[in-house]
Amino acid sequence: MSDLLNSEKTVPQAQSTIEKLGLNNPVLWMSGGFLTAFVVLALVDNELLSSLVNAGFAWSVKIFGPYWQLLLLITFLVGMGLAISPTTSKVRLGGLEKPELDGFKWLAIILCTLLAGGGVFWAAAEPIAHFVNPPPLYGTPEGNIQRQAFNALSQSFMHWGFLAWAILGTLTTIVLMHLHYDKGLPLKPRTLLYPVFGDRVLTGFFGSFIDACCIVAVAAGTIGPIGFLGLQVSYALNALFDLPDGFTTQFIIILGAIAIYTISALSGVNRGIQILSRYNIILAVGLMIYILLVGPTDFIINGYVQGVGTMIDNFIPMATFRGDMGWLSWWTVFFWGWFLGYGPMMAIFIARISRGRTIRQLVTTISIIAPLITCFWFSIVGGSGLAFEMANPGSVSAAFEGFNLPASLLAITQQLPFPMIVSILFLILTTIFIVTTGDSMTYTISVVISGETEPNALIRSFWGVMMGATAIILISLGAGGVSALQSFIVITAVPVSLILLPALWNAPQIAMKMATAQGLR
Repeated sequence: MSDLLNSEKTVPQAQSTIEKLGLNNPVLWMSGGFLTAFVVLALVDNELLSSLVNAGFAWSVKIFGPYWQLLLLITFLVGMGLAISPTTSKVRLGGLEKPELDGFKWLAIILCTLLAGGGVFWAAAEPIAHFVNPPPLYGTPEGNIQRQAFNALSQSFMHWGFLAWAILGTLTTIVLMHLHYDKGLPLKPRTLLYPVFGDRVLTGFFGSFIDACCIVAVAAGTIGPIGFLGLQVSYALNALFDLPDGFTTQFIIILGAIAIYTISALSGVNRGIQILSRYNIILAVGLMIYILLVGPTDFIINGYVQGVGTMIDNFIPMATFRGDMGWLSWWTVFFWGWFLGYGPMMAIFIARISRGRTIRQLVTTISIIAPLITCFWFSIVGGSGLAFEMANPGSVSAAFEGFNLPASLLAITQQLPFPMIVSILFLILTTIFIVTTGDSMTYTISVVISGETEPNALIRSFWGVMMGATAIILISLGAGGVSALQSFIVITAVPVSLILLPALWNAPQIAMKMATAQGLR
């Protein structure tokens, strides 16, 4: 009898655990099952996985590349139209009269979460890559090496600037914030298609499939940088301190990252994520000021001004360039696919932190202010590298050879005063940037799985540890395992980009309805 009573007592607890982990949610099984199959195939036959991913990658960029370029361009233009319209610009989102977060905290979270994870190493590597091999749209200006350097910065600005930021959280955020906060619909990717399919998309296999696609895309895009963090920091520690550059070092680095971003995600948006973001922005600003003062100041300022001017002057030609498919597949279209994969989940995260903001504040901050800050960061880091390279040919390009991103960053920091301290600070900055991406995506995936804006600790911990463990397994196979996952996010951008499409017309319609409801028309 006592055994029967004990068994009855354990049933509710078992059900509670199942619900807490989302084990009764088909989205978990679809997304988790797919990621598990990916890892198993990597362990069983890494060559087969790489060939499948490469074939899917080539097909995706060839068939969907033109569509992605137009989608990002039109998203940016429509968003700016809403931001400057006298009718829609003052629409306040999220059902609050004033913002939950103050301006600095809000901007810090946005800057540290959206494109920051890849921005530190790419800021050093991409400008030198375009300098050594000029983009086909610009070519090599005869006898004008400085113009070649400015063009390299301009191309980097395009890839990490207005269009890249706009797709991550402008129109889609407007749609989600209205449907969630005003209409009570779930804060999930499937909600983006509610205006098209109605209630059918909120339940059943179709809605679950949409959510699972978006989770797989953002998990792949987050696991990749976590894995590369281990590889890159391990390389840097070997170069700086002669520590072994092997799996053990990489394993310890990723374990540390898992612990930090899981604890941060557990403490919530208003504590851990916000605190990490704020201090990381302070560190980044400090490094920018230092390099601006002691580095090649004139070139940095001139490169930023002329680079931004050249990008704006060639904005449409750069956004719609289709003249070199090989180059596009490894640069513009690759980046667009990578950023598109983050789109719906980033929109959910931005919707969560942006209550009380107006459409003008949302769009101009994400589409204009944040990109211009990112471009300045590229000018500081990459611009310094270009100046050093022009003064001493090979000082940066030789280190970058073979697309060695951490080596190019170290080649720059080693030419600044107090190179050891600056290099260590950059490693800390990179780590925290990727950690803030990890904690925000852990939080957002947990929101989608649980259906709650404050998911329980169990599910947050599960996803945080799971993504880190996947990264560890993949790097145990060598850089190829993480590279395959990084390329795979471009394939996942195919369905995700179709999910983002309706926001082009739904966001303006919703903005006009909200303007009417708020007495602005």
